[in-house]
Amino acid sequence: MPDLLTSLGWDDTWAATARTLDPHDEHVVARVVRVDRGLSTLLTAGGPVRAGLGGGPLDVVAHDATLGPCVGDWALVRPWPDDRATVEHLLPRRTCVVRAMASGRSEVQALAANVTSVAAVCGLDQMPSVARVERLVALAWESGAQPVVVLTKADLAADADHVAADLVAELAGVDVDVCSVEDGRGLDALRALAAAGTLALLGSSGAGKSSLANALVGADVLLTRGIRSDGRGRHTSVRRELVPLPGGGAVVDTPGLRQVGLGSGAEGVAATFGDVESLVASCRFADCGHDGEPGCAVRAALDDGSLTVRRYESWRALQREAAYMARRSDARLRAAELKVWKRRTREHRGSARRR
Repeated sequence: MPDLLTSLGWDDTWAATARTLDPHDEHVVARVVRVDRGLSTLLTAGGPVRAGLGGGPLDVVAHDATLGPCVGDWALVRPWPDDRATVEHLLPRRTCVVRAMASGRSEVQALAANVTSVAAVCGLDQMPSVARVERLVALAWESGAQPVVVLTKADLAADADHVAADLVAELAGVDVDVCSVEDGRGLDALRALAAAGTLALLGSSGAGKSSLANALVGADVLLTRGIRSDGRGRHTSVRRELVPLPGGGAVVDTPGLRQVGLGSGAEGVAATFGDVESLVASCRFADCGHDGEPGCAVRAALDDGSLTVRRYESWRALQREAAYMARRSDARLRAAELKVWKRRTREHRGSARRR
């Protein structure tokens, strides 16, 4: 397999999957680097191509938009004699970062596929919100990738290491890296993380994601802008984009997230709050509400200070949100299935009358 695709993460397992979808080797292997205006930009061994959707993927997207091309997807592309190209197959995703739509509806949005690590990026020009970081970490765990917290703009904060230590204490099992694109601090560790696969950068506008991606690449490949006079970030990245790194691997830059909505991410919440989940499992009653029941391990931890009220309330809030989205999603799926069956019934009756 050509070096370019190998450097982007192509391996023997992907190749075996591709052979099952394309036993006659009629298509070109490619990775999606950008999706806009209904077209995908993909990297192949021969360079970039722009491709629309073939019949199979079009039918899939009509039923579930999250299964359409997403940045990071591996695809099989068919070149046509008139210089067009179409995506004919999308390989099953190993990981996928998904968030609930900002409208609060049950629909979700796929942000990045087949990433190995997800960085929750926060700028140290402002004090990071622990609750927001926990949301991003939960999103990362739910994707199947490894989360990491990245504190950028360390050159602007005298207490950067203290902030990182506080977050380490709050986020059990998650590494917190401090970096600066101005003096290069911490960039080697992140570059190694990205070189091991694909690193997705998530965070609010102004956190320094695009600047960080440029620093990892070693060139200004993404547009950057300064923060506003009121300290709020500007929306610079308008689309998600995968950028290959010179030494192998890739980084995915994403637009700033105003809201970090969870889907039905019970597993992500459980992984983020493993300490709380362990206490819940130790409660005397399986249906303990942690509101004064006898033998409540959670209440005991709150009383002796080993569990902070802030972390407990954050866990409860994310747990309720995930449960709510799961209920909404189930209702939406049932409604969509009913709609399909009604359409098929009408078509069947119409064909019977024509006979």
